[in-house]
Amino acid sequence: MHLRDLTQFLTELSENNNRPWFIMNKPRYDILRAEFLDVVTELIRELARFDPLVADCNPKKAMFRINRDIRFSNDRSPYKTRFSAGITPNDKRRPSAGGGSTYYFHIEGDGTLGIGAGEYLPPADRLRAIRENVVNDATGFAKLLKNKQLRATYGDLPDEDKLKRPPKGFDPGHPHIEYLKLKSFFVWTEVKLELNAPDKLVPQLARAFKDASALVNWLRSVEVATATD
Repeated sequence: MHLRDLTQFLTELSENNNRPWFIMNKPRYDILRAEFLDVVTELIRELARFDPLVADCNPKKAMFRINRDIRFSNDRSPYKTRFSAGITPNDKRRPSAGGGSTYYFHIEGDGTLGIGAGEYLPPADRLRAIRENVVNDATGFAKLLKNKQLRATYGDLPDEDKLKRPPKGFDPGHPHIEYLKLKSFFVWTEVKLELNAPDKLVPQLARAFKDASALVNWLRSVEVATATD
């Protein structure tokens, strides 16, 4: 993929976030979108080497649309200023039943590559099931938190939008109470793109996602447990 062309396009889009500019530059967008599709397609093949469940993910469905949903937003900018994709089993980007945890990445105009994996703000019933598994599999969860690859690449689970008090129905004295307050079980890191080495993008993403596989597999164990109840 021509990463310099992509970041240049996204930078210009952020400065001209309007429909006339986008229509005029749509041929550029179409070329970049096709190249991004190739990246996602290759990435799915690489992920399938260690996560066979994503082998049949449709790369076209994995890519997010560039159009923003502005129905309930004060920001009326019509377009996102990033290229992004979320890879899951069954082509479901949301962690609904059977959807699976998401491998997500995006590219920003300033050359930032964002990489994340897990479940971000899952629905209430799903979040409760995850929290219950933290309690029921406290030993397994403690082992997950110490995973060397996970911690080396992502650090600890972020506490974005963390509850101030323990969730209802959970013991405030539980050893993992701070994690039970989380609303997301999603790890995240940001790095700078190597603009002159586009061939390194897919291997870099694949390595980062493999480092998150311990979290993904643990979350999938929750899905198995809830699906058989």
